[in-house]
Amino acid sequence: MSSEPPQPLFRAVDAVVVRVPSLEEGLAFYHDALGHELLWRTETKVALGFGDAETELVLALDVGPETDLLVESVEDAVAAMALAGGSLVAGPDDIAVGKVAVVKDPFGNQLTLVDLTKGRLRPGG
Repeated sequence: MSSEPPQPLFRAVDAVVVRVPSLEEGLAFYHDALGHELLWRTETKVALGFGDAETELVLALDVGPETDLLVESVEDAVAAMALAGGSLVAGPDDIAVGKVAVVKDPFGNQLTLVDLTKGRLRPGG
C-alpha cells in the first residue's frame, strides 16, 4: 500500500526582511532608486512590493535579515516541524497580520513562520 506524501508545509515566501539604518535611507534606495512600490509602513518597518508577486520586501530597523515563510497555521506548522525533528526557538506570538514563530530545522537553520489569519497590512490599515 502506497501512502501519499504530505502536503507542503510552506505555502510561499511571505517576506524578505532586510535591516536598514533608517527607514528613510531604506526608502531612498529600494523605493526611490529601485522603484519598489510602498505597501505599508509602521514606526519600525516599511513594506515594499516585489513587482507582481505577493511577497513583500520589508525594510526593518529592529530585525533582519530573515525570510518569512507563509504557512496556513503557525501553530500547526510548529507542531509539524517538531514532529519531523525540528525545534521551536521563539513564539508563537500574535502579530498584526496573524501569528509568527521561529523554528530551527534539524540542521540548525532558523526559519521564521508566518500565517496571515488576520490579513495582510495595507496602506491606511
